[in-house]
Amino acid sequence: MLRLLSIEFHKLRYNRSAKILTITYFVLITLITLIASYEFNFGNIKFRIADQGIFNFPYIWHFNSWVAAWLKLFLAIVIVSIMSNEYSNRTLKQNLIDGLSKKEFLASKFLTVVVFSIISTIFLFAVSLILGLIFSDYNEPSIIFSDLTYIFAYFIKLVGFFSFCMFLGILIKRSAFALGFLIFWQLIEGGFRLISGLFKWKFNTDFVDHIIPFLPLDSMNNLIKEPVTRFKAIQSAANQLGGGFEKDYTTHWYEILIVLIWTTIFVYLSYRLLKKRDL
Repeated sequence: MLRLLSIEFHKLRYNRSAKILTITYFVLITLITLIASYEFNFGNIKFRIADQGIFNFPYIWHFNSWVAAWLKLFLAIVIVSIMSNEYSNRTLKQNLIDGLSKKEFLASKFLTVVVFSIISTIFLFAVSLILGLIFSDYNEPSIIFSDLTYIFAYFIKLVGFFSFCMFLGILIKRSAFALGFLIFWQLIEGGFRLISGLFKWKFNTDFVDHIIPFLPLDSMNNLIKEPVTRFKAIQSAANQLGGGFEKDYTTHWYEILIVLIWTTIFVYLSYRLLKKRDL
C-alpha cells in the first residue's frame, strides 16, 4: 500500500497544476471561514456573520460540511487530470512495463482518492472545531461532538465523487472532456427533476421522485442536505410568517449505503476498462 501511494505522490510532486488546485481548495475553505468571522462596519452598525449562530455547535458540522462540499470540484479536477496524464504522458504503459499490474495501478489511484478525502475531512474537522470553540454559544462536550455524522458523510461523499471522477478519467482519457461529461451528467440528473415535475402535473404521480435518490450525483448530494433552512434565524422568520420547514436533515444509513454501492461500481468499471484496453 505504501509503495503504491509513494508512486502516486511522486507523480503529484511534479504536477504543478495539481498542487495549485489542491492548495486553492484548502485556502478557499479557510477564507470562507475567515470572512464569516470578520466584523463588517456599516456606519454605526457592526455586523459579523459568526455572531448570527452559524458556528454554534452542533450546527457548524452541518453547515461547514455542506459549504466545503461545494468546493470539491477543485480536487475533482486534480483526480481527473491525474488519470488523463497517465495516458497523455504514457506513464501508465511505462508503469505496466516496469511490473505494476493493472489491479495495482487502479489500487494506487483509489488509494489517492481515499487519502485526498481523509486529508480534506481532517482539515474540515479541525477548522470547524476551532471556529466552534471560538464562536459557539455552547461548549458542553455532549453538544460539541454531536452531529459528527455530517463529517463522516462528507468523507463518504468525497470518496464517491472522486471515484466517479476517476472512472471518467479512465473512460474518456482527456481531462477537459471528462469534466465536460461530469457537467453534462449533472444536467441529465437535473433533467430527471423536470421529468418528475411533468409526471406530477400530467399523471399525478411521484414515481420519478423515488428514482432520483438512487442517481449517482443526487445520492451523494443527499448525504448532506442544505442547512440554510435549519438555521434558527430562518426557522424563526418562517414561523412568524405562518410557515415553517418540515424537512429531515438527518444522514440515513441507507443513503450512505447507496453512495458506497456507486463507489464500488465506479471502481469495478474502472478496472474492467483497464483490463480490456490494449495499453
